[in-house]
Amino acid sequence: MNTFDVAIVGGGIAGLTSAIYLAQAGKSVLVLEKASKVGGRAQTNSKNGALFNLGGHALYRGGAAEEILNELKVNISGAVPDTKGYAIWNGELFHLPGSLGAMVRSKLLTWSCKTELVRVMLKLQTIDTSSIPHMSLREWAEKEIKNPMVRNVIYALCRTSTYCIDYDQQLASAVIRQVKSGLKGVLYINNGWQSIIENLRSKALAAGVLIRTNKMVSSIECGIQHQLFCTDGETIEVSNVLLTTGPEQSMKLIKKSEGTLLQKWNQQARPVYVACLDIALKKLPRSSHHFAIGIDQHILFSNHSRACSLGQNGEIVIQMIKYLGTKKEESANVHKQELESILDLMQPGWRKELVSQQFLPSMIVVQDTISVHDKQYFGPSVPQIPGLYIAGDGAGHGEMLVDAAFASAKRAAKAIMQNEGLNRLRREA
Repeated sequence: MNTFDVAIVGGGIAGLTSAIYLAQAGKSVLVLEKASKVGGRAQTNSKNGALFNLGGHALYRGGAAEEILNELKVNISGAVPDTKGYAIWNGELFHLPGSLGAMVRSKLLTWSCKTELVRVMLKLQTIDTSSIPHMSLREWAEKEIKNPMVRNVIYALCRTSTYCIDYDQQLASAVIRQVKSGLKGVLYINNGWQSIIENLRSKALAAGVLIRTNKMVSSIECGIQHQLFCTDGETIEVSNVLLTTGPEQSMKLIKKSEGTLLQKWNQQARPVYVACLDIALKKLPRSSHHFAIGIDQHILFSNHSRACSLGQNGEIVIQMIKYLGTKKEESANVHKQELESILDLMQPGWRKELVSQQFLPSMIVVQDTISVHDKQYFGPSVPQIPGLYIAGDGAGHGEMLVDAAFASAKRAAKAIMQNEGLNRLRREA
């Protein structure tokens, strides 16, 4: 039986980040990843020389992710994409009113709508989100924005920033905080998000972390020492367990989890899904068409290669997203046809330039999102089970997307170290 200070279940961003903090503090750390390589949903696939992330990824400037990567001295390279582009409305392209010049040229909005949109955008940049009452995004939008078309534009901006489409469920203050962050610019990462994972992995190994892939945990029995039972028959004993597996899987792993915080977490959690289509082209049929947001469709079109390198032979990688919300739909063909129709609109003749593609019909974005009905934040500790902790993008404390994964990982590592210190003082006393 192997013994460690901490076992981390899941080798994605949250697991690797926590592992680095803990190992640098002198803890013996084991990371268990069921897949053949670490990374989770931050992995990047290579197809015919093109690099495809698992879904649309961007790093928000000034958020927890960038702050923690800098703190850990994890170097990343990339650039902020130009958001000059198009709005899609009734199957037609209009200049996206994202700048004064584009605002003047765009025929999407009337002059009165443009005036109101400018007012709303200025407010979004300056508003103190803590001053927004507890209300849904729809309640806020209908209170603050008179024109329905301007509301549609703002909703499109909000779903691009949060990946969510249920405006009656989203907490307005949280959404607007995320939009404010996005307006500062996002980073597209060179060589895909696997480059972040590889840097985190290298940093973890250098700190002494033991990473074991193809290692699936089937169940965990909690006690004074926690025992992790693996599918290959091995049992691992540790003082602390950190789960980065999300609420549903975490409940399944822990024996007698009913009545604990894990059950409450699972009951409250609302996972978010998208359908994603990535394509790599030899060249763009329309060289000026790089970016588009659906106004009456839950669609995003973005040429990631305009800001970062994702092709080994100069391929141009385009990422398309259809936002599905919290309902996991199964109509894969419908999703793909809709995404391809937008490709036909933006890049007619794209099939002649096609190098490779990747279609993900129902990709989970985050394990939980912030709802107006949420009762509490969860983690990092599970009070009913000493020595058990949670982290991941479903364990945010107000953060969203990858910021939640990084921030919760740091919180969990800090909590483990604090509790270990208290336990040591008790033993010495």
